[in-house]
Amino acid sequence: MNHQPRKPVTARGERTRCKLLDAAEREIGESGFHTASVSSITRRAGVAQGTFYIYYSSKEEILRELVENIGRTLRASLNDAIDGLTDRIEIERQGLLAFLEFAVRNKNLYRVVLESQFIDEAIYRDYYLRLAQAYTAKLQQAQQAGEIRAGSSAAQAWALMGIANFLGLRYSVWEGRLPPDDVIETALAFIRGGLSPD
Repeated sequence: MNHQPRKPVTARGERTRCKLLDAAEREIGESGFHTASVSSITRRAGVAQGTFYIYYSSKEEILRELVENIGRTLRASLNDAIDGLTDRIEIERQGLLAFLEFAVRNKNLYRVVLESQFIDEAIYRDYYLRLAQAYTAKLQQAQQAGEIRAGSSAAQAWALMGIANFLGLRYSVWEGRLPPDDVIETALAFIRGGLSPD
């Protein structure tokens, strides 16, 4: 049975919860889930250890909320980056760039998601399934409008997510920078070639 984190009822409680999440993100991202402890998280957050248990019952529970929060934050960031765009290929371009910039700014968050697969595969799977579900729906709309090649919009979504994921891992996480321009342009040419209608 999944325990639901307790939501604070005061502004002060919400600030404390956010401090715990931020500390957990940094602690797990830098040290790994197994090395991180409730005491190291609360020490980093600057709160008493007992405070952790007001909001979360375990490290697994805060990890679950962290990954869900990453997904929400990423989706909001991508939506902001493509807001107002109507050309699907340009949407893909701006979306890819926004994802890579997000990964550079949020290296620990990226690592938290990667590590979650070894703690609770359902957390990891749900993160990607939610991204894919929203992406698939948008690509299906673009197909129906004749903007991109017909086919399985789910396959297109997973392929595009794979490109972004591994470019982000290779450059944003491992090197802490955006890919070189020629790498981005090559990836975008690949995407354009795969999506452009016949």
